[in-house]
Amino acid sequence: MGVRQLSGCDGWRGACQAGGVTIIDALRALTRGERERAREVAAAGSGELDRALAAYLGSDADGTVYDQPAAFTAFIDGGGNVGLYKAVTRALARIYDEERPVRVLDVGCGDGRALVPSLVKAEHPPRHVTVVDPSEALLSGAVKALEGVKNLAVDARNTRVEEFLARDDSRFDVAQSTFALHAIPHEERDGVLAGLAPRVKSLAVVEFDVPDLDDEERLEFLAETYERGLAEYDEDRELVAQGFLMPVLTGQLLPGAKRSTWEQPATSWAAQVGRAGFGDVRLTPLFDYWSSPAFLLTASGTA
Repeated sequence: MGVRQLSGCDGWRGACQAGGVTIIDALRALTRGERERAREVAAAGSGELDRALAAYLGSDADGTVYDQPAAFTAFIDGGGNVGLYKAVTRALARIYDEERPVRVLDVGCGDGRALVPSLVKAEHPPRHVTVVDPSEALLSGAVKALEGVKNLAVDARNTRVEEFLARDDSRFDVAQSTFALHAIPHEERDGVLAGLAPRVKSLAVVEFDVPDLDDEERLEFLAETYERGLAEYDEDRELVAQGFLMPVLTGQLLPGAKRSTWEQPATSWAAQVGRAGFGDVRLTPLFDYWSSPAFLLTASGTA
């Protein structure tokens, strides 16, 4: 089953041409490496994204995401993430009930936001969970939350998944990852998926179906979607913007900046998983999110 691409491209393109010329000019300057010029252009604008980008570019922020989890936590606690994570929880719980796994691996578990509710909701949850995340603060949160799940053994690994796979040859009934694999560059992700294929019976990945656009369309798309995303936050808007959304945005555009996301269309995710050795790859729509629709990818490993 295919995943819908983001609908209404004429809508976001029209919105950007009508009212977002200034911010698009600022994003163009970023792609040329002109950080100060981008700040000046954004400062002259009146939108939420203009203000957020100007403030971020005028600060001494180094582009780091996740190391200080307060902004990330505020981000996923609000806006469209509330409905998004409810949809993810239902999907994962359904997988547990259908496959009845004993051992589950969660790659990039974060603070357990998706994992813990799905374990509680499922009628047939796994008995053993291995959680892997490079952020010590987020992983600690996940471990604490998992303490409340009955009859569950937890193995927590504070490391990157690449390092985990290199040091551990454990097998799992299900390997899952929710909004985490996009933080791995495409080529490195090929290696991660290829490493997982012979160690798992089933794979479950939740990601965003980000459209494949040319350079100019991509700037228009980012301008409109990030403006919409910022609008979903009130009291926490500045924290979310400066601590999470602006680092993610500039990391995609500014040469030399720390990049934290390498997203792609759902069909490209399916092709990448297939190349890695997984079979029976299926795509299922999950939730219409402000940036791009979320989808569930399931596949069969060779363990």
